[in-house]
Amino acid sequence: MRSPNGRFRSGMFAIVLAWTALFQAACLFQAASLSAESVVVRQMEGEVRGFLVLRTLDGAIVADGDSTQVAHGREVTNRLVFHFKDGSLQEETTVFSQSDRFHLLSDHLVQKGPAFKHPMDVSINASTGMVTVGYTDGRGKDKTETARLKLPPDLANGMVPILLKNLAPGAQSATASMVVATPKPLLIKLLITADGQERFSTGAASHEATRYLVKVDIGGARGVLARLLGKQPPDTRVWMLGGTGPCFLKSEGPSSQDGPIWRTELVSPVWQKSGTNTAAR
Repeated sequence: MRSPNGRFRSGMFAIVLAWTALFQAACLFQAASLSAESVVVRQMEGEVRGFLVLRTLDGAIVADGDSTQVAHGREVTNRLVFHFKDGSLQEETTVFSQSDRFHLLSDHLVQKGPAFKHPMDVSINASTGMVTVGYTDGRGKDKTETARLKLPPDLANGMVPILLKNLAPGAQSATASMVVATPKPLLIKLLITADGQERFSTGAASHEATRYLVKVDIGGARGVLARLLGKQPPDTRVWMLGGTGPCFLKSEGPSSQDGPIWRTELVSPVWQKSGTNTAAR
């Protein structure tokens, strides 16, 4: 049987370990933030229109997506909208510049409807650091959280696939920053690593995709507590086609806080069958 002094020493030792871990995590997060750099532009973004689908991991369709992107000089606006079967809506409009490096200018994310446990309206002004979060609390009242954050140059809201397209050849890891709503605005780090290769086919042609693993690093004492309390956000996986003209293929991860894992994929048009065939003239 342990003596009272033995229990006291064990308790003190656990406290020292906990505070040491908190201090080390805080130092690592600070060092990562200070060294953050935006991604070099290797593939210029231009006019793009594409269609996507959101599925459960079992393959059931949750929502249909429409992505449009337009460029005006060095400034690019990307808009991605998902219309859910249950009437929910997710819409994100991202504006960024592309000179030598990519820089986020603004991001506006709207998530509303029964598909989201925590419907939100999040606006980021990267030039001023102002972040505004509109949400509904547990009593059904509309609330607003506003904060001015010191935003690093590698902010990646709405831009993760674009940044992955522009990684240096052979790069096995990268980091980026992101603002999330808890609902209070919070700056986190994304730790990105190459996680292997997978084969896929288009018709009779075979291709190889790179799978990336994206981990959320909340940082500091908050991050340690999140892991201890089982609140660490799940990882996201993103499949990209490399080589000439790299592109996004699919991803699997949560779209919202405490949300399920969904798969986002590109889709091709499905043509309706016509009752009559028209011969080419």
